[in-house]
Amino acid sequence: MRIVLTGGGTGGHIYPALAIGRQVQQSDQGSALLYIGTERGLESRIVPEAGLPFEAIDITGFKRKLSLDNVKTVLRFLRGVRRSKQLLRSFKPDAVVGTGGYVCGPVVYAAAALGIPTLIHEQNVDPGLTNKFLSRYASVVAVSFEASKPRFGDQAKVVYTGNPCATAVLQAERGRGLASLGLRPGKKLVLCVGGSRGAKVFNESIIDMADQLASLPEVELVFATGEIYYEQTMQRLEARQGGMPSNLHVRPYIHNMAEVLADTSLVISRSGASSLAEITALGLPSILVPSPNVTANHQEANARSLVDAGAAVMILERDLSGSALLESIRTITSDASRLSEMGKASLGLGMPEAAIRIAAELQRLSARP
Repeated sequence: MRIVLTGGGTGGHIYPALAIGRQVQQSDQGSALLYIGTERGLESRIVPEAGLPFEAIDITGFKRKLSLDNVKTVLRFLRGVRRSKQLLRSFKPDAVVGTGGYVCGPVVYAAAALGIPTLIHEQNVDPGLTNKFLSRYASVVAVSFEASKPRFGDQAKVVYTGNPCATAVLQAERGRGLASLGLRPGKKLVLCVGGSRGAKVFNESIIDMADQLASLPEVELVFATGEIYYEQTMQRLEARQGGMPSNLHVRPYIHNMAEVLADTSLVISRSGASSLAEITALGLPSILVPSPNVTANHQEANARSLVDAGAAVMILERDLSGSALLESIRTITSDASRLSEMGKASLGLGMPEAAIRIAAELQRLSARP
């Protein structure tokens, strides 16, 4: 198969596209991939590092209120469609996959106009504006949450696949995550991650609770600060009376996230869709702190789906503090029965074959006359 991938702006759109691409390559070793993104988004760095050919178009998102910038965006969209058509005619894909972000708009629209089969993937419970717009042109709409299905008009083209990031995380070998952190088995590993760039409110909460971490001797807390917060966070922790707690391990970023997750007992995280896909694929209990700084507050809806199933507890950002976080960790990790039940509920929500399902949909689309 020859597949064009597009999606950008944030890791939440990019990593699902890359997971689909990896699965296509595994399913069909003769496949060829092309990624179309923007120079402004993280995809311009992440995709080439992943070894995929990358082409850029110039496009920006619409403002949610009347603005002269929206006129410029329309013009960029039209230019983006023309540029996308040039790239598509040159590459000759069997299908085009869009995983969200405004760059998908002109690429998927151009593909539909050229008669190329298209699949869009929605990661969140509440669809983004781009995917809502593109759903009328797409051949298939794949969703991560079953609750998303009624939110799209044409139910016949909506397929519940799960999030493809779930498939990739299952390939990690247990034990390697602990070894990479210099930790030994025997204690409960609690992983706290505020997203690929970190989250200031997570850093403040971990610093606030540092004095009390000694009261959780059965826990090893691994905290990824985000690279921009690392130096300041380390300075503040080391300046404490008594220094760094022995069971707190701080990293700027965790590059082998799948391996670390495989050895984790409890996750503290935002509730982006890709993160939840990985968490549920492994059947991990979680403490979720939805970001309020996202479109339509979609992370709270994502988190609610896990909370309602008994797989997670949720702390709204306005309620997050060191003491609240410490108490949630203590309550969950000290109750083996609850930890187990949350893990089972999480696993019940997982879609570990999501990328395989999407690759099969692409194979079906590619085979259409």
